[in-house]
Amino acid sequence: MIRMLRTLLERYSKENLIRWTGMAAVGVASLFILAKGLAWVKTGSVSLQAALIDSVLDAAASLINLYAIRKAQKPPTRDFRFGHGKAEAIAALGQTVFIILSALWILYEAYQHFITPAPLVKTWIGIWVMLFSLILTYGLLVLQKTVVDLTGSMAIKADSIHYRTDFLIHGSVLITLLINLKWSILWLDALVGAIISLYILYTVGEMMTEALGVLMDKELSVKIRNKVSDIVLQHPEVKGLHELRTRSSGLRKFIQLHLELDGNITLNEAHKIADQVEKMILQDIPEADVLIHEDPEGIFEQHRFQKYSET
Repeated sequence: MIRMLRTLLERYSKENLIRWTGMAAVGVASLFILAKGLAWVKTGSVSLQAALIDSVLDAAASLINLYAIRKAQKPPTRDFRFGHGKAEAIAALGQTVFIILSALWILYEAYQHFITPAPLVKTWIGIWVMLFSLILTYGLLVLQKTVVDLTGSMAIKADSIHYRTDFLIHGSVLITLLINLKWSILWLDALVGAIISLYILYTVGEMMTEALGVLMDKELSVKIRNKVSDIVLQHPEVKGLHELRTRSSGLRKFIQLHLELDGNITLNEAHKIADQVEKMILQDIPEADVLIHEDPEGIFEQHRFQKYSET
């Protein structure tokens, strides 16, 4: 089934896949709010309330994500020559605020229910809502993983962390409700709510680290950099390379490097070789923006950062 979904989605552009998946996340979160809100009112479960609050914040985060996706897909402009791709990373970083707030609120509610535990009522409503939520969340996660594999979108990956957490939340709440249905362990509901909140706080670290890496122009993975080096050195006229620098912004990967060429060839010949190397890189990494500088072989370059004054 997953393979069939991937084959189907490969027909569409990366931009469309990211945008549609962002819209799907907003729709799913909205359904969760309605279903969980009804179940919480009917049962009084703190773990269900925790799941509801998480879905409310997920919906807000997904809406911000959707706006960031649209912003990131805008083409470069005169003022933003490198494009708007980092809007995805900004949105992912912003989502961490929503996640932390939801976790702290759940902890507070769990503490209140530890002090004054209350029996759950109409538990079957909550059970059916959680079953529905589990199935819907799993479907969304499959879609998000497939789209992330096809596009590498940070915005969808960040959203996926939300819903991966939701899947565990739904499973935990379902188990809690089933246990209370038979044994009525009043403190268990609050305990599960507290555990959920702590897990949410744990998962936020991965998202924050990756988003900050993009915003601070962290190098691409060693695997990608090694691939670039291997591609460049395949050209028979290339003697070597140095000053390889990489970073990402949205769907685009920026790659710049210095080619080491025979110092006796003409500038036109050097330019022709650089064009050929650029095309070789783009064949393997089509979303790349490649900048190549040609150097004579054996010339040592000492690069220093230049500090500019305001005047």
